Amino acid sequence: MAVFYSFHYKQDVHRVQLIKNMGIVDGQRLLNSQEWESVRARGPSAIASWIDEHMKYKSAVVVLIGRHTASRPWVLYEIEKAWQAKKPLLGIRIHGLSSLGHTDSAGADPFTQISGHEGINPGVPIFDPTVIAWNGSIDSQATYRNLAANLRFWSEQGWIRPNW
Repeated sequence: MAVFYSFHYKQDVHRVQLIKNMGIVDGQRLLNSQEWESVRARGPSAIASWIDEHMKYKSAVVVLIGRHTASRPWVLYEIEKAWQAKKPLLGIRIHGLSSLGHTDSAGADPFTQISGHEGINPGVPIFDPTVIAWNGSIDSQATYRNLAANLRFWSEQGWIRPNW
C-alpha cells in the first residue's frame, strides 16, 4: 500500500521521518528542508503541482496530525484534494512521538476546517496511538510501538466521500 502523507512540515517532519523509517507503509518521498524551500520559492502553483503529482497514484491520504496541522493551508488543500478525488482519507495523531527529544500537545481535528462539506468530520476516522505513562506524561517509546503495530491496519481504514 502506498499512501500520501499530509503534515505540517516545519513542526512535524522529524516525527514523519520516524514513521517513514518504520517501513510499514510506503509513502511519498519526503523533501529535505532545502528541497522544500526550493519548491516553496517557486510559489503556490509549484507547491500545488508537487502535491498533485505525488498524491496522484497513492491509494489513500493519511493526515499526520500534530499540534498545528489543522491550521496549515497546504494540509487543508491536501484534504480537499483527497476529498474531491474520492481517495480514502484518515488521520493519525503524531504528537506523542518524540521530535528531537520532545513530545507535543494534541492538535485540533483538521477535517473540521474544510468548509462547504458538512459531514466530512464525522466520517473521517482519526486514530491516536499516544500512550500515557503512569505519571501522566506521554511515553513516546510506547507510542512509537503502538503506532508501528497499528499503522498498516489504520492506513486501510480511510473514509471515502459518498456519491451525492
